[in-house]
Amino acid sequence: MKDYYSILGVSRDASQEEIKKAYRALAHKYHPDKGGDEKKFKEINEAYQVLSNEKKRAQYDKFGRVFDGQSGPSGSREGFDFGNFSGFGKGFNFNRFWQNAGQDGGFSFDQTDLEDILGDLFGFGREAEPPDINKGRDIEVEVEITLEEAARGVKKKIYLNKFIVCPRCKGTGAEPGTKIKECFSCRGTGRVQQIKKTIFGTFTHYTVCPECHGQGKIPEKPCNVCKGEGRIKAKEEISFFIPPGVDNNQIIKIIGKGEAGRRNAGAGDLYIKVLVEEHRFFKRKGDDLYITVPITFSQASLGGEVEVPTIDNKKILLKVPAGTESGKVLRITGKGIPHFSGFGRGNMYVKLDIKVPKKTTKKQKKILEELKEEGL
Repeated sequence: MKDYYSILGVSRDASQEEIKKAYRALAHKYHPDKGGDEKKFKEINEAYQVLSNEKKRAQYDKFGRVFDGQSGPSGSREGFDFGNFSGFGKGFNFNRFWQNAGQDGGFSFDQTDLEDILGDLFGFGREAEPPDINKGRDIEVEVEITLEEAARGVKKKIYLNKFIVCPRCKGTGAEPGTKIKECFSCRGTGRVQQIKKTIFGTFTHYTVCPECHGQGKIPEKPCNVCKGEGRIKAKEEISFFIPPGVDNNQIIKIIGKGEAGRRNAGAGDLYIKVLVEEHRFFKRKGDDLYITVPITFSQASLGGEVEVPTIDNKKILLKVPAGTESGKVLRITGKGIPHFSGFGRGNMYVKLDIKVPKKTTKKQKKILEELKEEGL
């Protein structure tokens, strides 16, 4: 007995969608017109016809076979024979074939499934909405800023060589003073009909009109500057503001600042990838900043104050507690990077590092000797 589930490579509790997906993948692989194994293709079809039909699948799961009055794929309509395509002549009426199929329970393809499969195999299928091929292309650029600029926000200016709206026709594609008329090829629909003949019969589908590019209209007289495109290549200056709190590799989208579309079809967007340079003092983790500040042995022992730089280019006095050990970290609230949301900001963490002098004066040595005698 054939295991239909194994043939399609699905589990016994597979959904109809999973069965359909598995069948389509195998049909691609083994279809005879694609150079596949004809025998294997017939076997796959036999399995799909049973498992895609809830009634037949239930019988198969319970009894290991389907009781539809057929003897099997070799002499039945249950396993449709794709091996002999001679019966599908030029005058073959697929719709009539479809209507007659399955009336006696033998052939049970779902039309939606078949059209999906044929569309994948032969490049056609049910009518679909044409893509907007006239819209301008999106542009992505990289901009470097300093950590200080990331903290306070910064205005930037870049120059891009891209498609812009034609200054003569204002994007219409028509010479000023002339009209825009209906496309004669598609009669204003933006799509043209294509007919394809296959082993299953003649199919019709629609594609984007090559004359008007799907717009349904064309200039009566094309613009002398853009030749009817409605756009030209030129350098454009773009100014923008990077808000405070932006992080490294963050992308900022500016709507409509990509390339202009064909005949005012709409512009693409500009995506700015922000690269924040490494800072020589500060290390950033999220919106918090970390810095290491040197202190002397006497400051660590007796306590005191030390100047600490901030990302705002201002210095603050940090109180060092008496008896501070090297490596101690103190937090300064609200002195980190502003949050990108615009509310609040991160903290600054100061690591205190006790510096031991490499060279000392005679006076310093004398004092250190005295401290040594005191047990310090």
